[in-house]
Amino acid sequence: MSVVSHLVEHLAHLLTPLFHASAAAAAVVLSTALVRLLLHPLSRAAARGRRARAALQPRLAALRAKHAGDPRRLQRAVLDLHAEEKVSPLSGLLPGLLQLPAFFVLYHLFSSSTIGGESNGLLSHRLLAAPLGGRWSDALADGGVFGPAGLVYAGLFVLVAAVAAVNYRRARRTMAEQPIPAGTGDAVPGLGAVTRVAPFLSFFTLVTVAVVPLAAALYVVTSTAWSAAEQALLSR
Repeated sequence: MSVVSHLVEHLAHLLTPLFHASAAAAAVVLSTALVRLLLHPLSRAAARGRRARAALQPRLAALRAKHAGDPRRLQRAVLDLHAEEKVSPLSGLLPGLLQLPAFFVLYHLFSSSTIGGESNGLLSHRLLAAPLGGRWSDALADGGVFGPAGLVYAGLFVLVAAVAAVNYRRARRTMAEQPIPAGTGDAVPGLGAVTRVAPFLSFFTLVTVAVVPLAAALYVVTSTAWSAAEQALLSR
């Protein structure tokens, strides 16, 4: 934690001539972009996986017709086809899972009053009027929804809602084009439920932004915006 703290402080110092008091917030955004850039090869692989699954749809439809009366044989045939073509129905989850450590590091970094036995200097940094270690509830208590800090969160909520709407429409379109093959949901416990709920998960980012420290909220906002832009680029 102390190493990450020093890295953020150093990056904020470099960005101070451009962003002044909001330099640490800019450092969080830039760090998030660097994490997403490192994960971009995995995102490209996930996009190839989606295209591969789309290409399998005619063969999966033929298997469903062939084994309509035997769900167990259909399940085995579906799994064999995915193994033969080296296509995983869960391949798209990896980039998201690998982001979790970075998010939790930021969360703890801006939730702790001390780092390495010393006072956490990062908590003194702000995004405009909102402290990076504060939460929306703090902004509401200090000026309300339209107070200086509340307006910072209002801007974030508008941005997150817009990105979530874009991701929701894309997820619904993908589900329509690439439905879960019969038998796959049984072979991978919970996959069917996760896939049905997945389009709505984009809006869960609104809740996340409201309850986590502002620095972690900036990570979420930057990462979701990156995902929307990245998916638009990779789907061409």
